[in-house]
Amino acid sequence: MTRKFFYSLLLLLFVGVQQSYSQADDSGESKEPDFVYLLNADEIRFDQYINPDAQRLIGNVIFRHDSMYLYCDSALFYQDRNSFNAYHNVRVEQGDTLFMYGDSLFYDGTTRFLKVRDNVRLENTSMVLLTDSLNYDREFGLGWFFRGGTLMDGESTLISQYGEFDTNTKLATFIDGVTLESPDYKLWTDTLEYNSGLHEAYLVCPSRIVSDETTINSSRGTFRTDSGSAVLLDRSVVTRESDDAVFTADSIIYEKDDMLISGYGNAVVNDLKDKMDVYGDYVFYDRNIDSALVTGNALVIEYSQEDSLFAHADTFMLQTIYNEAGDSVTDRLVKAYNKVRLFRPDVQAVADSLQYQMSDSSITLYNDPIIWSEHQQILGEKIILYIKDKTVDWADIVGQALYVQEIDTIHYNQMSGREMKAWFKMGELDRTQIQGNVECVFYAQEADSTLVGMNTTTANLMNIYFVQGAVDHIMVEGRSNGIMYPMSQLERNKMYLSTYNWFDFIRPLSREDVFVWRGKRVEQQLKKNAMSKPVPLPKLKK
Repeated sequence: MTRKFFYSLLLLLFVGVQQSYSQADDSGESKEPDFVYLLNADEIRFDQYINPDAQRLIGNVIFRHDSMYLYCDSALFYQDRNSFNAYHNVRVEQGDTLFMYGDSLFYDGTTRFLKVRDNVRLENTSMVLLTDSLNYDREFGLGWFFRGGTLMDGESTLISQYGEFDTNTKLATFIDGVTLESPDYKLWTDTLEYNSGLHEAYLVCPSRIVSDETTINSSRGTFRTDSGSAVLLDRSVVTRESDDAVFTADSIIYEKDDMLISGYGNAVVNDLKDKMDVYGDYVFYDRNIDSALVTGNALVIEYSQEDSLFAHADTFMLQTIYNEAGDSVTDRLVKAYNKVRLFRPDVQAVADSLQYQMSDSSITLYNDPIIWSEHQQILGEKIILYIKDKTVDWADIVGQALYVQEIDTIHYNQMSGREMKAWFKMGELDRTQIQGNVECVFYAQEADSTLVGMNTTTANLMNIYFVQGAVDHIMVEGRSNGIMYPMSQLERNKMYLSTYNWFDFIRPLSREDVFVWRGKRVEQQLKKNAMSKPVPLPKLKK
């Protein structure tokens, strides 16, 4: 009897004993024990001196343990320990979803624990993991690598030094030098949790995601690797290089495919191109139509000039108007709704609503607007400011127009009419034209600013010229009436027009004061007509 035949006989006896044992337990019922089965080996060798506990298997070795099958070129089988070492072309199959490959493997059938080393490849549904050292616990479906690994999930590739995963839940954690990359973006972080079933990455520490046009910085949130969309928490930042804008908020919903961004809680948009910062409790931006909505403690800071302009309202809206073909921009509108207050050191304003129109560089203030500049006040039913070189070029005050210039706390230059136009030079009032039931009260002054008399005039059309903010001369067209009163003969009932009001208690006094609304008293409000309508309410594409 040859040695090879002897070992083949031992193998047959071993398999027979196992099959006999698996047929019945003490109760007589069929019950399969948790044994590792050797299904095939071209050659079996045994050497009691070199390795008395192991059977050496060579050629087409196949093991089975419950639903797992293992294939290799050679193995050491420790039957008493219910374990084995496998070598060369190692392949593990569990069902039709889990496959493992490697150069060597150790498996303990009692603990259902295996170790795969060198050129390791694990395939689980659509996920593929490459590493050099992999441990896997079949009892709980948990595996981990610790010498660097690469996970590929569809078009996404994830690299880290350490990782652990659950094949049941598809959840994985990656630590140390983590990189997640796809054709559309790249992510860097130190720790990342990932669900390969949902294609979701969970940010748990400072992370950076970069695509062609957008950079995301966040410490906590969820990122969809298939769509590039994200839910970001803990004061995250989205930067759009193409728009030269930075988007920050306590929480952000970023929808890449739909090109939508929503920010909740202390949201800030820094528009570096237009030199404008936007603040609000809620900010929504739709890049499809290049439109935005801001509400809740809304504030806009425009800093293109030496002094910044601070604007507050209940709601701001940015709207872009396209041509009929939708391929070019014809206009851009910025609208402010409800309790608008503006402050800049040289100019302040209040209104019910406001609209800025890019096509003609105009700012329209609606419904009892008031504008102040130093000791001057202008109000009407509607005020339109036309901007040139980022300063006011001229203004059109439509309906119940009133201009007031404070000389001191008692004496005021005043003029009122149906409509007023005002032209500016270097930011100062240069000339005004008033038409329709014009009434004026002006004080003549000496060179040292001493008041010498008061002039009252009525006319249908009047032009008033200013030098360094003071009235220089007046020109009246058509029929007019005028009376000059010496200062010693002033009567209080003639010192003020019937429409006179000096709204210093309403005027914004600082950048912080724009948040404090102070409106006119009921008896001071202008009579309502068609011109007093506020800006139409905003509508955004859903």
